[in-house]
Parts: sequence; C-alpha cells; structure tokens
Amino acid sequence: MKKIMFNNRYGLTQAVLEGRKTQTRRILNPTMLFERLNTYEGWTKESIADWKESCKDRLYKAEGEELKEMLDYALEHSLYKVEENVAIAQRYIDLADNDEFYRLCGIHGMPLECIKFEKGCKNKMFVKADLMPNRIRITNIRIERLQDISEEDCLAEGIVDFESRINKAHFYSITDESATYGTAKKPYSLLIDKIAGKGTWKRNPYVFVYEFELINHPLWD
Repeated sequence: MKKIMFNNRYGLTQAVLEGRKTQTRRILNPTMLFERLNTYEGWTKESIADWKESCKDRLYKAEGEELKEMLDYALEHSLYKVEENVAIAQRYIDLADNDEFYRLCGIHGMPLECIKFEKGCKNKMFVKADLMPNRIRITNIRIERLQDISEEDCLAEGIVDFESRINKAHFYSITDESATYGTAKKPYSLLIDKIAGKGTWKRNPYVFVYEFELINHPLWD
C-alpha cells in the first residue's frame, strides 16, 4: 500500500481526518513526460539542469493536441490511481492512543516496545503504510493549472471558512488562528507558497488534482 503525507504545521492532516479536506494538489514534474537515460551517470550537474529546464519549457509551450497527449500521459502515469486506497501518514507517536494502530502493529508483527526506536516514531516520512489506521480512497484525478482552482475547491483543500455572527459574511483563512481574507483563493495562494515553496502560486504550474474520500476512520468503527 502507498502512503500520502499532508502538512501538519498548517493543520492539513487534521482537516483530512475531520473530513474537511477532500482534495490535494501535487505539482506535475515535467521530466515524467520525457525519456532520459536510466540514470544520470556521466551527466554533469549542468547537463541535468539543462535537461530538466528543457522538459519544463516543452511542456509549458505545448498547445492543442500535443499538450493533450502530454497531460493524458501524465494522468496515465499518476502516482495514485482512481479507486486506490492510500494510507494517511502519521507519526507513530501521534497514534499512541489509537487502538486500531496497536491492533495493526500486532497483525504485522511489530513489537509495541520497539515503536519508540523506529524512525517513524517522530518522522512520518518513515512510517509503514500498513500500520496507518486512517486511509483515503482516490475518487477522481485531473490535471489543471494551479491558479485555475475555484473558490469551492479552495475549501475542499482545507481552507477554513468563517461566518460572521453580525452580518453572516464569510471570511477565509489558512488555519483557525491565521489572518482572514474575503476570498478563499487568497489564503490558499499563501498556503501553497508555504508548502511548496515561495513563488509557487505565481509560477502557476500544472498540478495533479486528487479528489478523495476518508475511509477506515476510527470514529466509524
């Protein structure tokens, strides 16, 4: 089973577990569209950089049928597939009170007393997917430019929606404790820059849009 990581600092893992976040956007790497040597052996850093830039240039200059073929190829080779179940990566230490986690440990022969010595105890990059009690099912995949995201989809990405008690107006923020804005797209643009690197929103890259539903949540047991 594969796993997927959501940002903890901005509350995205929790948003998934609460059912508020049902989409995630992952930047499409243009190099996946073009053949290269099996390894970079013998390549200089400059030649690698030039090849990557060439791939990017070809994708973003493509139009019409050529662009369609590129994006169809990318969809076909997407990391995740429609109807696939994917484990939500969580640190072992964050699952200390989760009975399902301990049950899965037993099933997979993981001695509980050894958990604290595992790399995944405090870094979810190293957790074992089969030990994750919470999972999502991919329901749809598409490719679009980042800035094409709609207001509705910004909310599906986990942006927080506040309703004013005074005039019922809506305001939007990255988290419950962050600054609010008049549109959901503004805090999302700030969020993606924090997660994927400064300038990501402005660059407007092609992204995979994964829509999903939460399954196997402990509260549903």
